Amino acid sequence: MNKRYRFFVVLLVLVIAGFFLYPTLSWYFMVPQDKKDIALGSRDQIRSYAISRASQELDRLNEMASVDGNREIPGEYQFLVRQARTNYRNMGRDIPRRWTVSEVLLSFGTEDRVFNALEAHYRTEIFDLKERSRGILQLGLDLSGGMNVLLRADMESLRQRLGRTPTADDRRIAIEQAIEILNNRIDRFGVTEPVLRRQGDGYISIEIPGAADPERVNAFLMGRGSLHFHIVHDEATERAMRYILETRNPLRQEDGQPHDPTILPPGVVLREFVQKDEYGIDRAVRHVAIMEEVGLDGQHIVSALVGSDHLTGRPVINFTLDREGSDIFFNLTAANVGRTMAIVLDDRARAGAVIQEAIPTGQVRMTGFDREEASALAIVLRTAALPVDLIIESQQAVGASLGEDSIRLGLRAIVLGFFLVVVFMLIYYKGAGLIADIALVLNLILMLAILSAFNMTLTMTSIAGLILSVGMAIDANVIIYERIKEELRLGKTVEASVNTGYKKAFWTIMDSNLTTLIAAVFLSQLGSGPVQGFAYILAVGIVCSMFTALFVSRLIFDFKLSYFGKKHLSISWRIK
Repeated sequence: MNKRYRFFVVLLVLVIAGFFLYPTLSWYFMVPQDKKDIALGSRDQIRSYAISRASQELDRLNEMASVDGNREIPGEYQFLVRQARTNYRNMGRDIPRRWTVSEVLLSFGTEDRVFNALEAHYRTEIFDLKERSRGILQLGLDLSGGMNVLLRADMESLRQRLGRTPTADDRRIAIEQAIEILNNRIDRFGVTEPVLRRQGDGYISIEIPGAADPERVNAFLMGRGSLHFHIVHDEATERAMRYILETRNPLRQEDGQPHDPTILPPGVVLREFVQKDEYGIDRAVRHVAIMEEVGLDGQHIVSALVGSDHLTGRPVINFTLDREGSDIFFNLTAANVGRTMAIVLDDRARAGAVIQEAIPTGQVRMTGFDREEASALAIVLRTAALPVDLIIESQQAVGASLGEDSIRLGLRAIVLGFFLVVVFMLIYYKGAGLIADIALVLNLILMLAILSAFNMTLTMTSIAGLILSVGMAIDANVIIYERIKEELRLGKTVEASVNTGYKKAFWTIMDSNLTTLIAAVFLSQLGSGPVQGFAYILAVGIVCSMFTALFVSRLIFDFKLSYFGKKHLSISWRIK
């Protein structure tokens, strides 16, 4: 490979590494801690923050307008100026040359519109941070803490599914299967290195690193059988809506059904129809009366994929039914042409569509979900059904399991070890040692960039794999340098020694790293938790160390020999 091609390869890799590493660096070093805490919280917490912040800023703007409305609006409100400019254009008024506090407020007309603009800005700001947090290098439970969720297996649901009283073996097998299914779901949701263990009789403990928000936890705990298709009773729906509007206390609190039993005919129940608000929180917008009998159970779904509607661009879930489900769905749609079918998830209607004709195939589309919810639901539908219903007993944040002192001492040892390796290479290999140290630093940057790109979790075990990879990167440079020194002792020129040294060392480095890579692959497939994290880091480190040793350091040697015309190579105290 010629020098110019090698230079562009290295440059391209560094640009890509910088692109993937920037979100992690900006998150940990540029975002204030208070905003990170809010972004990593629940959607309800984000809503409370945005409303509170908008109210505070509106009071501040009103106070500034009352004291001196002709003062220029502060720079932090430039987003209001952009909206005010649009408001003036829509009203056909001349845009002011100088934006004062009064001019900006008057452009909105009412305080409510100003408040809505402020709330939308702070809501978008936090949700952008929340989205950014999903593409960064996460810290594990031992370094930064996370969330502990305690689940209780509902043995009554297991009894109903088995049709008999479960034995001790039935309970044990159900818990083991539930742990396996949850582990699979959590991996697909992108939460890395979770710790799942059986706790006592009928309990499962889940430890999730990082700030896993409750919405995501609830998403992968959804049971597959909680999705149902029901036929809507349109006349009962209209009657129930009139009753709700005309009656002061229309519904019973315990089950959400009308106090007046004559409102709904036998076999019909009332359910909330929910939609996502601006914060992604379910809000009941109305009620719908559905047939209590399940038209089609979600357990008949065998596969589910998220797509987009060709006309509206909205997310849709395309799923395939098994043979029995296909027959049931065909008979259901054939018998109810012209009626509305509701999609009911967790006893809440999420979407509905009018049946235009009988659907003979097992290919069905569901709409009415945003993309995040559609992706979560598709993952749950693709995985096996939970053998037993799981009830969340508690959710609580937990601190770093290693403790601050242990983390500080561990990081100090890592930094000290890295520093000693750098100093050793400088002393022993002189100028060539500096090249090895540059390659070593780039190796570390590339590893962190790859970990950031795949949103992986960094634990102390992973850091051990990272340091081991750094040591292996130094080994590769040592092998190359010793080969170069052998060629120099034979009296060859510097350029010939470098070329021959790299050529002879190539297969030695390749063989040693390949065997380690095979071991890392087996560890990643057979291990779990910290062992799997160590294997991933080790595999990434092997690839990066080979690249920096064979590409980066070679490029620096080529640059030094070609452009500086060095006839002497500083690589040993004994070779002059």
